Amino acid sequence: MVATLISSISSEYNRSNQASWLGTSFLLATCTFTPLYGRLCNVLGRRGANQTAVMFAAVGTLACGLSTSLEMLIAARFLSGMGGGGIFTTASIIASDMYSMRERSMTQGIAAIFNGAGMGLGGPLGGWISDRYGWRWAFLIQVPFFALSFFLTSTNLNYVTPGRGRSTREILKRIDYGGCMAMFTSVGGLLFFLSFKYNQEYAWDSAPVVTSLVIMVVAAVAFVFIELKLAPEPMLAPFLLRQTVPVVVGCSNALVSISIMYFFPMWFETVQLTSASVAGAHLLPNSVSISLGSLFAGWYMNRTGRYKNLEDFFGLFPVVAALLIYRLREDSSEFEQWFSIIPMGFGNAVIFQTTLICLLASIDNSVLAIGTGFTQLFRGIGQVLGVAASSAFFQSILDRELRARITGENADEYVLRIRHSTKLVAHLEPHIQRAARDSYAIALRAVFLYAATCSLIAFLIRLRLPELSLDRPQETSGPSTRAASIGSNENAIDEDEDEIADLRSTPRLRARRLSTLESDDGFDPEEDRVSASPRQKPRLASSV
Repeated sequence: MVATLISSISSEYNRSNQASWLGTSFLLATCTFTPLYGRLCNVLGRRGANQTAVMFAAVGTLACGLSTSLEMLIAARFLSGMGGGGIFTTASIIASDMYSMRERSMTQGIAAIFNGAGMGLGGPLGGWISDRYGWRWAFLIQVPFFALSFFLTSTNLNYVTPGRGRSTREILKRIDYGGCMAMFTSVGGLLFFLSFKYNQEYAWDSAPVVTSLVIMVVAAVAFVFIELKLAPEPMLAPFLLRQTVPVVVGCSNALVSISIMYFFPMWFETVQLTSASVAGAHLLPNSVSISLGSLFAGWYMNRTGRYKNLEDFFGLFPVVAALLIYRLREDSSEFEQWFSIIPMGFGNAVIFQTTLICLLASIDNSVLAIGTGFTQLFRGIGQVLGVAASSAFFQSILDRELRARITGENADEYVLRIRHSTKLVAHLEPHIQRAARDSYAIALRAVFLYAATCSLIAFLIRLRLPELSLDRPQETSGPSTRAASIGSNENAIDEDEDEIADLRSTPRLRARRLSTLESDDGFDPEEDRVSASPRQKPRLASSV
């Protein structure tokens, strides 16, 4: 929806050259806070973490609709992003609790239908609301849905998971504040650097550019040190960095560019001179293909228990789509304009489905929440860098092309006005409008080519992913039982150890809803194991 509203919002404030902050502020918050939700699912419980995310997203969206300045709107988008990514992460973790790996792939595909429907309706609906009632109502209309989500989780999500904090003080102590702030400062420094250098055109040796660059580097070093040495429960999860699959999946997610989603509608508004609602409607085929791709991938993995061939074949679809979009011209056929984006939605849906299942199959059940948050960290960083770098690249080329085509008296004023307001293009004098449309077309095609390059690199990285079994048994017993089941020689168990184990005073266990166990006295026998030091992968408990 925001991709469709960007032109209307930024033109109202006459600051289209800073429109990317509407996307990057949201993604900055997503990048910074989403990885925390993997830990918060263990600390607050699944429902507490999910409802925390819903509250942030609801308040932020409401503030967007009530914003009176671009700065306030950007801050509200940041607040919304603090919850937006958490909703996806917590929902994914909850589904992992409830279903086996094969079933997980299918339920993930079904959930993606609703996600795709939201994305599909968001663009044209947001554009229609913006044209008819104003862009603020496009945000305000979303608030009741957050209230409905909060109510449904309150009434239906009622199970307890291992490792949950027993007091508010314990919960607050286990949050990775240092890592969160260092990540925020580092990525924020990068965004300000790109904005100062390319949007506001400061010199390389200017104070804003140098300062933001230094802050970015120092904060990045501090983040790594905090995560590896200081944080009690780091969101980076260092033990996952030593495993191939999580790192490959993370890097792939970071490179799958979403910048086309922000710039594709702009093509129709500035080059084809369409309305915001028509521009947003061109995202509908992409959203439909996302739903179909997710459902197909889920069905295939559930039926066959395999994902590697699916991933390798459809992994090239985003590259093809980006190249098809790159080839768009003003006189391109209606078919090309509407359907070039379909392979991107379908391919990316399959990629996200298969890589997530591959990751979950490669790690222990006890760290599924942490693993999900780990991948979201990489994905968030990639999204921020993708949109911010694309915007800086776009503004740089647009400025160059405009200055090459518009000369003479008042040329600088025209260039600034065109960069600041995309809606101005439709109302310019014919010869200046022609120069503006050509400049926007060249700059946008450069962004689409950049997206194709990133998608190709991501495809090459994913070739290293192995084919893992999706049929491993679910854990339905305590850690002692599972530890005994993986011994190298099950028939060589020491009889003395069995006698000692029988004499130990252990609470009688009863099966609890989903994957959780609880003793008769209400004590969670898995809690200490899961909430142990996160710097090493949790070891299975001994049977004696």
